[in-house]
Amino acid sequence: MSRKELARLWSATQREGMTLVPLTLYFNEKGVAKLKLGIAKGKKLADKRETSAKRDWNRQKQRLLKQG
Repeated sequence: MSRKELARLWSATQREGMTLVPLTLYFNEKGVAKLKLGIAKGKKLADKRETSAKRDWNRQKQRLLKQG
């Protein structure tokens, strides 16, 4: 990875809500481990609430199906 790429990734992670995410880990023909990274933005509070509500509803639905 070049200095320019590292600087770009570092500056992206310093911004609010951005993080580095490992995408793939593999070994090349020389036996050296390589890691592909991506930049991701975190969820907003409303998205988290929506995901939580869906998860709760699916859990409740499974309980109802199991009982009846």
